[in-house]
Amino acid sequence: MGEILTLEEALRRRAAARVLRQTYVFTNGCFDVIHPGHVALLHQARGLGHVLVVGLNSDRSVRALKGEGRPVQSAEARATVLAALADVSAVVVFDEDTPLELIQALKPDVLVKGGDYAPEQVVGRDVVEKAGGRLVLVPLVRGASTSAILSRL
Repeated sequence: MGEILTLEEALRRRAAARVLRQTYVFTNGCFDVIHPGHVALLHQARGLGHVLVVGLNSDRSVRALKGEGRPVQSAEARATVLAALADVSAVVVFDEDTPLELIQALKPDVLVKGGDYAPEQVVGRDVVEKAGGRLVLVPLVRGASTSAILSRL
């Protein structure tokens, strides 16, 4: 089971991963209503390294990105669910509109995003690549979308 960490705790874990020569993988998102697409992305991301850290948008950040009425669940609830997934090593909540500051601080070896992004659209890609890491785009699961789920409710 993963842990919910502060940035400072995550930085200590990152340093330990470097010493142990472990591959540090990072992905991020709102993860408002966990669905099979999220689970598939997290599983594939975990398969790319030893440690998978998920950057989770804060409630304020989700509202800024998705609008009023979102998130459906609090950051605490979303982080708890994510941390309980077997593939997730740790969750770090961030309050900025993008995870750029978190990516700059952690400098993961692998940055993972869903296949709905073009490489040039991925925030932090340049930071990761300049540090010697790489971007991996994971194919989406058809029909799996939080917006689609919420529209049916």
